[in-house]
Amino acid sequence: MARARTSVRRRAAPRRHAIRKRPVTDALRAKIRKELPEVEEIADRGLRDKVVEAWAKAIAESSFSSISAIPGAGNPRQKVLKKGHQAQHIRVVARMALRLAEELAQMFPDFRYDRDVVLAGALCHDVGKPFEFDPRHQRFWGKNKRAQGWPTVRHPPFGVHMCLSVGLPLEVAHIAGAHSAEGEHILRSHEGTIVHFADKACWGILQTGGLLSDCD
Repeated sequence: MARARTSVRRRAAPRRHAIRKRPVTDALRAKIRKELPEVEEIADRGLRDKVVEAWAKAIAESSFSSISAIPGAGNPRQKVLKKGHQAQHIRVVARMALRLAEELAQMFPDFRYDRDVVLAGALCHDVGKPFEFDPRHQRFWGKNKRAQGWPTVRHPPFGVHMCLSVGLPLEVAHIAGAHSAEGEHILRSHEGTIVHFADKACWGILQTGGLLSDCD
């Protein structure tokens, strides 16, 4: 006896959404150095250049023209700086992370940390934000949240991709990936813990200080 045929309705394949890629130019690299002057404090020149390259690549592959053009918020559609932008947040986190480590080392002689890794990690902790915050991606993901996820990829894991794509060490890529909620599911590194708390303190204190407003 022949089996009855059943028809299965297949969901139409979603339209592909390509990542916009522009060339990384010397002018863009110079802009990154100007926006993040703390990068010059990284002692290792190779590490310093790769931090700049990671941000230049992240900006070139987004709709943003600079780090400062990215809204000053921890996540899209969340509280945003009333005055200020993303570059200021990154700079403050880098300064706070270094100051935390320096004060601990001064008070506790046995406290050790890798200054270059703390600084590079702090400067790169949000390098995935140009991707997640890109208005093009936000609009596309919002059209079919169940098909693509919401968002498809958050900025911490995409930041790992950005770091590794330009040859940054795993220690720095780990900080980008573990600085936020994703880091609660793994063991953060020593330097990653310093950056995590600097980042968390930055947003928390800005909120209690009345410097953040609700998104429209």
